[in-house]
Amino acid sequence: MAHKAGFVNIIGNPNVGKSTLMNAFVGEKLSIITSKAQTTRHRILGIVNGEDFQVILSDTPGIIKPAYELQASMMDFVKSAFDDADILIYMVEIGERELKDEAFFNKITNAKIPVLLLLNKIDKSNQEQLEEQVQSWATKVPNAEIIAISALEGFNVKEIFDRIIELLPESPAFYPKDQLTDKPERFFINETIREKILMHYKKEIPYAVEIDTEEFFEEDEIIRVRSVIMVERETQKGIIIGHKGSALKRVGVEARKDLEKFFGKQIHLELYVKVNKNWRSNQRQLKRFGYNQ
Repeated sequence: MAHKAGFVNIIGNPNVGKSTLMNAFVGEKLSIITSKAQTTRHRILGIVNGEDFQVILSDTPGIIKPAYELQASMMDFVKSAFDDADILIYMVEIGERELKDEAFFNKITNAKIPVLLLLNKIDKSNQEQLEEQVQSWATKVPNAEIIAISALEGFNVKEIFDRIIELLPESPAFYPKDQLTDKPERFFINETIREKILMHYKKEIPYAVEIDTEEFFEEDEIIRVRSVIMVERETQKGIIIGHKGSALKRVGVEARKDLEKFFGKQIHLELYVKVNKNWRSNQRQLKRFGYNQ
């Protein structure tokens, strides 16, 4: 049997379930999942290997109109997802009517590659609404194959993955067969810490935060990690730390538990908070944190 391999890139508006779907495919928690928009900042590859296939999945930031340099960089990751895709997954949710960027939408409707339009969160709808939505999207994106799913509940997830394998081009593997992602260990430490901040802090705080893991030492029984939480203002630093350090401690404890599951080892995690003024609008700082590549 011929070997198949290719890039399957997932795009859509913020918070429609892109990261949930990719994590369901990969079987590992590679992308942050929270109820807040703009959770995914980078383009993250998840690699699923079989004896005769390799599916390289790409989770991208939700499509928005950029308000500052960080968001512009996030949209560059989305643009790149159109360039190398063998299959495009356009993910929408029940009740959604349009993509927030007309240029991206035009790229989808004019794509020369297979497009799977996944209508997500159908567990929150009824049959009448579902049929109306399928008809509406069939008119808007006539080149797409429309599949109703619930990524969170696992409904139709296996069927979509089987369809992806059918559509993949014949090709040798692009990555070693034991590789799970293209990101290094420190990236997942940073994302795990950032997820806890998204969960526990309100308003602007989570969006003003970036994580920098300065030290990562792996021993036989334990991994020792030192990470810095960057904020833009002194007031934000105080909020992150909390009364007598209680808020920061909660973030550390929860992040450590998740990281121990991810790495399968004991984790010693040290967290610090530093002010890095206006880093979201600073090209040099954005490059340092892996944006503007």
